[in-house]
Amino acid sequence: MGSNSISTSFYAIDFGTSNTAIARWNAATEQAEMVDLGELSQSITKLPPLIPSLVYVEDASQERVVVGQTVRDRGLDMVNEPRFFRSFKRGIGSPIQGFLPQLDQKTLSFEQIGAWFLHKLIVQLQDNTETIQSLVLTVPVDSFEAYRHWLTGVFESLAVEQIRILDEPTAAALGYDATDKELLLVVDFGGGTLDLSLVRLAENPQPQGFKLNWQRIWGNDKPQKPLARVLAKAGQNLGGSDIDRWLVDYFYSTQGLPKTSLIERLAERLKIKLSSQSSASEVYFNDETLESYELNLDRDRFEDILRQQQFFERLDESMEQVIQQARRNGIEVEDIDGVLLVGGSVQIPAVRSWISKYFDENKLFGDCPYEAIVKGALQVAKNNEVKDFLYHSYGIRYWNRRQNCHSWHSIINTGQPYPLERPVELILGASTDNQTSLELIIGELGSTTSATEVYFDGERLVTRAAKPDTATVLPLNDRDGARTIAKLEPPGNPGSDRLKIVFEVDEGRYLRISVEDLLTQQTLLNHHIVARLK
Repeated sequence: MGSNSISTSFYAIDFGTSNTAIARWNAATEQAEMVDLGELSQSITKLPPLIPSLVYVEDASQERVVVGQTVRDRGLDMVNEPRFFRSFKRGIGSPIQGFLPQLDQKTLSFEQIGAWFLHKLIVQLQDNTETIQSLVLTVPVDSFEAYRHWLTGVFESLAVEQIRILDEPTAAALGYDATDKELLLVVDFGGGTLDLSLVRLAENPQPQGFKLNWQRIWGNDKPQKPLARVLAKAGQNLGGSDIDRWLVDYFYSTQGLPKTSLIERLAERLKIKLSSQSSASEVYFNDETLESYELNLDRDRFEDILRQQQFFERLDESMEQVIQQARRNGIEVEDIDGVLLVGGSVQIPAVRSWISKYFDENKLFGDCPYEAIVKGALQVAKNNEVKDFLYHSYGIRYWNRRQNCHSWHSIINTGQPYPLERPVELILGASTDNQTSLELIIGELGSTTSATEVYFDGERLVTRAAKPDTATVLPLNDRDGARTIAKLEPPGNPGSDRLKIVFEVDEGRYLRISVEDLLTQQTLLNHHIVARLK
């Protein structure tokens, strides 16, 4: 893991779908440096010591697993059996379609596989460092609260004084040290997700925080921490592992090659080679089984495969979402000063060409796509404060008489910075005669769902994004004892205002409500916590 003589207590971990990166703050050099976990890290020229996010389960009942580069070194990623897991991050905290494998009389979850993987990394870190004072964990832009809770829970076994969560795109903006640029678009395209985030670093921010420089604490002339604000976000479950699967399907249909983990690994190698050369080939021969394969592909055919999968249309969809959000904030495409490229999939020439449709080449920055996130996360631990906004909209349920069904009325829209600058007020009345109580169901208003589909293709376990379903709502308080927000004494009747409800979101993202009875002028609830928002 590098020199043990350097004492450091600030760490950051970027748990990725394809690769995981760890960085630490070197107090001697005052620089962030990548952590090498020995046999768990890959050693490739011109690349940082990334840890492949791979797990092979030797014995599930004994929790004996092989992880990282060791899986590849032992050839366990070439086997065609359900003990080998890749892209398992996709299934963590996500709705699962299909079934999960059972090994050694134990039914496995993706949360368990991910915990085993990260635990191995934790053990290796503990063997090589002193007590970790601060740990920053990065998460995808659209990660759900269940994933964040799971991730922080995995690290509870560490004696860490502080664990913080930071969006991957925001970390990347800090990692590129782009302090001379006011407005940045981060294109984070890795193995499992595409995340676009429009970020502005600010000084002396007004409520919208639009100016880059240094913020000063009131009554203190010492410069405080750089402030990063996320202005627009879009993301989807699309990444390099999808491309690998498309290539496997292509070689199956054109050459009849089997859909195995071996072919998927060879296809991934082809994809990587085509990022730097116009054509590539992969040859495999097993002298024990006499099994042999030859895969050939050129860049033109590769891009045809991408087009057939409507790859570029999906990229356009996310970009347009960010552009529309930006325009609502008075920002046009030409106002964006720089585009930061993050993740292995941004190395694909066709992806870079797609980005160039929207932005001039001189605005693109991509010299550290693998380490920008994890090194930027360290800046948060050492020097930076981050302000963010709510990822989802929130509303209340009501009966839609026209459609004869329940509908939802938005009260807090996505993009609101928190804590809310102004509370949201709502006036309600009774809906029936002699009504003795009032129920209010509050929900998170989602966009279209994107579940994870899990299935076996032969003996190969496949994890991929399912096609988007319909728009969803996640009720926050739809349970016994939580729906009723007020007892009406005396009972209420239709035709007059009865309750004033005030909604607030505090600095911890907690949604709080206060309820006042307008008839009796009594406060029934005061800053009552409903849920922690996403």
